[in-house]
Amino acid sequence: MAMRNIIKIDQAKCNGCGLCANACAEGAIKIINGKAKLISEIYCDGLGACIGTCPQNAITIEQRQAAEFDEAATKAHLAKEKEAMSAPAFVCPAMVARDLGKRSSAPDGIAGNISSQLGQWPVQLALVSPQAPYFADAVLLLVADCVPFAMGDFHNRFLKGRSIAVGCPKLDDKDFFIEKLTAILKANKLNGLTVIHMEVPCCRGLTCIAREAINRSGRQIDFDDVTVDLHGNVSAVETVADQRQGGVL
Repeated sequence: MAMRNIIKIDQAKCNGCGLCANACAEGAIKIINGKAKLISEIYCDGLGACIGTCPQNAITIEQRQAAEFDEAATKAHLAKEKEAMSAPAFVCPAMVARDLGKRSSAPDGIAGNISSQLGQWPVQLALVSPQAPYFADAVLLLVADCVPFAMGDFHNRFLKGRSIAVGCPKLDDKDFFIEKLTAILKANKLNGLTVIHMEVPCCRGLTCIAREAINRSGRQIDFDDVTVDLHGNVSAVETVADQRQGGVL
């Protein structure tokens, strides 16, 4: 044991996104039960390359008594990890980007079966990848997650032919949503953006998220802001213009 620098992960802040694990060249961090964990002190060199990748600011460097960094053990660990990765592995279906393509019509003889217009998977803003192919040249819907339950005609009226990112501005992490949407805007040239939220005050936070993400992205984007009442009717539609000059098109 020696007094040295080593990472510390705040489990309360960690959302399990896995960006830190990807950034750790020594393989010292793993996602376990939905949270980032330091699996062994001897694999951590204490340089903190993972810190800047964490959108939650959950990782810091602390100085404490810890086992010394073992370069030989780390190389052996990485070799074992590489060998394991070459074997077939389970991937959570919720994290696999899928282009679902065109939807077929409802099967004959099944009364009341209305076809879904969903063209992608996943849909949660927390799970989608900014580099997913379904965002390229897309019209993106940023939707509060209560909207599709309230609107009976949401699929045919809004979702058909569009990509979607879903979240709750009240219950989910607003700063993380801004970061993710910013990354989507930077990585893709969208053909349009529509924000759809409920009329309740907290839900309007989705509009603020869109504005801040556009500002951070450097893109010059106008978007439609759609308000849905509790009966599922569109009660207001506003075009939010980008007031900045010289944005990246």
